[in-house]
Amino acid sequence: MKVLIVKTSSMGDIIHTLPALTDAQKAIPHIQFDWVVEENFAEIPYWHSAVNKVIPVAIRRWRKNLFSWQTWREWQAYLTLLRAEKYDAVIDAQGLIKSAVLVTKQANGVKYGYDKYSAREGLSSWFYDKTFNISYQQHAVARIRQLFAKALDYTLPEEIGDYGIAQHFAKIRENSTAYVVMIHATTRADKHWPETHWADLIRSTTALGLRVHLPWGNEQEKARAERLAKLSADVVVLPKMSLTELALEIANAKAVVSVDTGLSHLTAALDKPNIILYGATDPKLIGAYGKNQHYLTGNNMESILPYRVWQGLEALFE
Repeated sequence: MKVLIVKTSSMGDIIHTLPALTDAQKAIPHIQFDWVVEENFAEIPYWHSAVNKVIPVAIRRWRKNLFSWQTWREWQAYLTLLRAEKYDAVIDAQGLIKSAVLVTKQANGVKYGYDKYSAREGLSSWFYDKTFNISYQQHAVARIRQLFAKALDYTLPEEIGDYGIAQHFAKIRENSTAYVVMIHATTRADKHWPETHWADLIRSTTALGLRVHLPWGNEQEKARAERLAKLSADVVVLPKMSLTELALEIANAKAVVSVDTGLSHLTAALDKPNIILYGATDPKLIGAYGKNQHYLTGNNMESILPYRVWQGLEALFE
């Protein structure tokens, strides 16, 4: 059975889709998935053993250069690749009009998705052959698992979802010093934890003999990491990394502390102990999902004090 997945972005949403693949793989022998995903996240689907092919799409980049000849060449190449297969099912887990029009409608196969009451943008349901009403009042992972089970007609497992990628990164580095990854970067200003709070937490962590590894994605984040690294020789500013390299870094960590960002969901997918700070968002519906995920909440990010995070880390180390 060949199925096309339409889940183009963002990182957290893509990772939230992985447990549904594991469910389907267990229920339907020899099932294979192709996946349409934004080019920046094209590494992620390949981590799951049920994925056969990834079809990169560049909607974000194309719409900035609509009248470029290069854009139209890439669009035609994308359509050729997308239409090369006849699928037994096309599952649109994105629920947006743009993905329904530019991806789902263009693919060959019976199209499944959320109904107008369940989709993020109700009009997207017009482009599906079969739709399902799936409550919003549950975690995003649970919604996607239900969508796949209904579309592919199998019984949804009762146990917690399995991302199915932890074993892909099960390489333990020999003779390495134990370290904690601290994910300090996020796109929204109100989801940032104050730099002074990070500094206090780093001092407590390195005083225990642990190293701290700081990833970054742009120059502003790199500058913050370099300032924090001045606190101790045991703080390492990581080099620029691909998503696969970051996943390996997280997989080999003793624990992770993170703000609400895509990498916090990656940490959950790797079954790595993770303390996630939520002061601007509600983790009930979109928080990191999985084993060993510990939420610390506050009225805002500044109100989540470093001693609470350190207490959480100490509990993980016991």
